[in-house]
Amino acid sequence: MVNAPSGISGEASLEDRIARKARELGFVACGIASAAEDPVRAERLEQWLGEGHHGSMEWMETRLAHRRSPQGLWAAARSVIALGMSYAPAHDPFALEEVGDHARISVYAQGKDYHDVVKKRLKALARWLVAEQPGAQVKVFVDTAPVMEKPLGEAAGIGWQGKHTNLVSREHGSWLFLGAIYTTLDLAPAEPHRDSCGSCRACLDVCPTDAFPAPYRLDARRCISYLTIEHKGPVPEDLRAGLGNRIYGCDDCLAVCPWNKFASRAAAMQDFLPRPELVAPRLAELLALDDAGFRALFSGSPIKRIGRDRFVRNCLYAAGNSGDAALVGPCEALADDPDPVVADAARWALERLTSAP
Repeated sequence: MVNAPSGISGEASLEDRIARKARELGFVACGIASAAEDPVRAERLEQWLGEGHHGSMEWMETRLAHRRSPQGLWAAARSVIALGMSYAPAHDPFALEEVGDHARISVYAQGKDYHDVVKKRLKALARWLVAEQPGAQVKVFVDTAPVMEKPLGEAAGIGWQGKHTNLVSREHGSWLFLGAIYTTLDLAPAEPHRDSCGSCRACLDVCPTDAFPAPYRLDARRCISYLTIEHKGPVPEDLRAGLGNRIYGCDDCLAVCPWNKFASRAAAMQDFLPRPELVAPRLAELLALDDAGFRALFSGSPIKRIGRDRFVRNCLYAAGNSGDAALVGPCEALADDPDPVVADAARWALERLTSAP
């Protein structure tokens, strides 16, 4: 967090005023880091890419020079304002774990698209900063540019990268949307946050697909969030059972984090309240979606970006894992789908459902 000293005559420092304004705009965490390259962070990124753990996310590699440091993306940057917005859930993310005919959607995707919500607030903070400091230049980012939000958040003191590689906050647990403002202002950096995972390995042990080859290392190629969102082709057959009924993202490694006991649902933005139809959707209804129905249902949702075919593919894997014979009919209807990946998933699901004892 920002703990910069106040200015002369008791006047709050610019860093303190930034933090106060950020809170007014709904950010629960705010810190400042240098925009210069950190050799350790850059080396870790290169190692991760070199091991191929980014899977098919080729943009991670092609824009490596921009990801290495904020100044690699924007040479004029001097400071980074790292921000976090809470989306702590009111319900148990594991509630549907054993309910086979319903699907599980990651908590973050059950409400409004966080890209839009967070960016709007980032822009408001950036406009305020420029008004406060005429001549300052700023750029805002939220998950759509080559910005390493998590290590920057750690450097800025708003949390630490846990063993699951996500940012963890003492006050808000694992439930933070991250954003960043790059600026030409020379701001006083905060102290980096100390790692507070200790000997805990709950996030590593809970992963259904063994996506963590070691603490603090994620192999995206085995991660359910990657497989259901970023991965475009058929999911490898040896990983399909591990998906369970998760059709968009996965909260398991976040949800088991002991630091979540300090997260307050009251701190979450109203925009992130879950849409009722996305809390416990029925697989049979989702399998019946055509392209128009998919677009209508997920208008304003981050889920819309993966498209109907990839979404229905995920639903078919969930159907195959459900053990619910009532889903045979919906799966049969998709066995000859024009999309070969959907058809393959339907045939796999049918084999599972019809061969189950």
